[in-house]
Amino acid sequence: MTPDNPPRHRNTAHAGMIACRHCDLLQRTVPLTRHTTAVCARCGSRLYRGERTSLDAMLALALASAVLIIVSNLFPIADLSAQGIQSSTTLFGTALALYDQGRALVAAMVLVTTILVPAAEIAILLYLLLPLRAGIVPPGLRAAFRALMAVHPWSMMEVFMLGIAVTLVKLADLATVVPGIAMWSYVALIGTFTGITASFSTQAFWSWVDLARADRRHARLAEAA
Repeated sequence: MTPDNPPRHRNTAHAGMIACRHCDLLQRTVPLTRHTTAVCARCGSRLYRGERTSLDAMLALALASAVLIIVSNLFPIADLSAQGIQSSTTLFGTALALYDQGRALVAAMVLVTTILVPAAEIAILLYLLLPLRAGIVPPGLRAAFRALMAVHPWSMMEVFMLGIAVTLVKLADLATVVPGIAMWSYVALIGTFTGITASFSTQAFWSWVDLARADRRHARLAEAA
């Protein structure tokens, strides 16, 4: 999930204007069709993209991700059986096992990048999208949006899953390995996150915010009348 342009352009006094984050040229925004991109007239860098998806579709992906991350942390990621001894572990158990082995830094990185950061990103997304779907602008919108942009680069679920897959392949010669529910749900979580990243557009997000604000203004005018 990469911002097309920093949200600071929303604070400008020029409505419908956007500043290029590379050369600071102030330009007027124009409506875009789906899957098109606006570029800077001076330096040619990308300013913003046309809407990739709807608010409903983005919210559905965020809700699906929330369910999947809960399942991924409640159930075992794999079951191992060797010489009559069976064992299983969860995502958190993996980080805990690394810590018990004296690898505190690696354990912390696994915990943060594969559990805490994705959970925080999903929570922020839901905090932003659920009220907008109801026509309400959530408090602290700008701070939450900046936090969303800040935490996303630290999500490394794909790297963790690749490491788990390599480990299980190596263990296959020593023990019977059965992938658990958590592994399949985590793979699905990576898929929904990929969909969110590919579909998210900063310009579309702020258009949803503007629409929610307009709805609130219309509601107040209707109440006053």
